[in-house]
Amino acid sequence: MLQTALHFSHTLLKEVVQPGNYVVDATMGNGNDTLLLAELVGKTGKVYAFDVQEQALISTHKRLIDNDLEHRVQLIHDGHQHLDDYLGKDQEIHAAIFNLGYLPQSDKQVITLPETTRKALDSCLNHLVRKGRIIIVSYYGHEGGQEELETVSTYCRTLPQKLFNVLTYQFINQQNQPPILFCIEKK
Repeated sequence: MLQTALHFSHTLLKEVVQPGNYVVDATMGNGNDTLLLAELVGKTGKVYAFDVQEQALISTHKRLIDNDLEHRVQLIHDGHQHLDDYLGKDQEIHAAIFNLGYLPQSDKQVITLPETTRKALDSCLNHLVRKGRIIIVSYYGHEGGQEELETVSTYCRTLPQKLFNVLTYQFINQQNQPPILFCIEKK
């Protein structure tokens, strides 16, 4: 059976993230991706997890504590556009994941924005190692979501082929605007 965008994003991460790696969860949300990344980086790696909503930090922190993985993660109560403020100038990352839209079961007025997402993507690309991946899952069925989807799609389409492979993954016959996944892999 075909994987959902969420499951496929995890498959793509599992293929490249190894113990000792440094990675970014640009939108921690309820902590599902943060938890997976914390498991993958092992005892010697680190996850930088960002969110602007305190509810996301609380939920993610609890999930990490329940799994005894909180020491592998730096929870950052800030927007992903400020990633460079937390990573060292020469800090390499092996992967990053973005879930764009809004935090499930929360204020749907608080959404990711095209301009901050673009800035965060630029930062991630600057830190990304060869064969590293940036995964973007765009949930766009809300006000402002279509504009962000168009920004991400244009951003990905215009990346130089000599430097990056870019994949898009989506179900095209489903109702209710299923998420669209983008994967940027550095050559």
